[in-house]
Amino acid sequence: MTNNNKSGINITGPLAGLRILDLSRILAGPTCTQLLGDMGADVIKVEKPGAGDDTRAWGPPFVTDAQGQPSAESAYYLSANRNKRSIAIDIADPRGARQIRELLVTCDVLIENFKVGGLKKYGLAYADLCKDFPQLVYCSITGFGQTGPNAHRAGYDLLAQGFGGIMSLTGDPQGEPMKVGVGICDVMTGMYASSAILAALYHQKSGGGGQHIDIALVDVQTAWLVNEGTNYLLSGEQPQRRGNQHPNIVPYQVFQVADGHVIVAVGNDGQFVRFCKLLGTPELAMDARFSTNTLRLKNREKLIELLTPMLAMQHKDALLAQMELSTIPGGPINTLPEVFATEQVAAREMKISLADPNVQSGSVELIGNPIKFSATPVSYRRPPPKCGADTEEILAELQQLQSE
Repeated sequence: MTNNNKSGINITGPLAGLRILDLSRILAGPTCTQLLGDMGADVIKVEKPGAGDDTRAWGPPFVTDAQGQPSAESAYYLSANRNKRSIAIDIADPRGARQIRELLVTCDVLIENFKVGGLKKYGLAYADLCKDFPQLVYCSITGFGQTGPNAHRAGYDLLAQGFGGIMSLTGDPQGEPMKVGVGICDVMTGMYASSAILAALYHQKSGGGGQHIDIALVDVQTAWLVNEGTNYLLSGEQPQRRGNQHPNIVPYQVFQVADGHVIVAVGNDGQFVRFCKLLGTPELAMDARFSTNTLRLKNREKLIELLTPMLAMQHKDALLAQMELSTIPGGPINTLPEVFATEQVAAREMKISLADPNVQSGSVELIGNPIKFSATPVSYRRPPPKCGADTEEILAELQQLQSE
């Protein structure tokens, strides 16, 4: 890893000393580099002058600037771009492409999400760089990958969720196929990309040199079909949309109660016995139709038909308290205000505040990193930058390194 930290900021993360040149935008790539940045990497976000990352404009809501006006930074952009410095470079200009090469002398990783072949015309494809930078880990994120009949197609989270099958499994059985409520395929692609980059760096450190990482949204979506995908491969039967029901466990779903909804997640036969006792119907657990999970799956509809009116008479807080005492998994369905007001979120530091002099309130509220290292904790050093805000600083560092 190249130790190029000239900022004076004390970085304690496990990736301190790693430098990443980030040519990605939207969500998958930025999710990856934000995660690596939280772990100590110096992330240089390359943006088109005057425009920047597309998601800057994906609002409202927008940050309110120091003058009380909506800024050019949306909440969507803020969600994936902390711990980065922004440099404005026009890579379509030969001088900009040359600057990218100069910066790569100081970097360990390049990540990009241009269409297949999109960087070749600028001389910045992996094949153009690998000879001059044999240690470089180069990660490409696309919709369908570098190969295959759909390689030329653009990639968007919704299209990947549709193509990769998850929408056929999600939603009300009588309704339309439904996407997940956030860009989960983009996020998971960013997670896979970060793991791949770390593995490639280990290979590099072990003397194996750099390499090209090819990650596709649709491949990732196919991978996280997990048990439902394997259910199909084993049985040959198309899984059905079941709303909030589980394909392999019963009862494991949302139930309506007298004052709202609760999640019941009975995971084994012992829990089912205790659940039936809690509801005042211990004989139900002994019923020949429901005594094992396999039987409950076979007779799902009848069991749910019996449980639904029993649960409809319960009150949420009392039921969940009784379930906890009986060690029966279950929980509430929180709104976002309820989520961020919980003591659990506070205790786990999943809501954070970063000082930002460009914001009217003086800080931005963000979601924390879920990784808890005992020896090298993540750090929150920089708020999401304005487009090109760090250009002069980064170029001055580069000039200093070139003169050394």
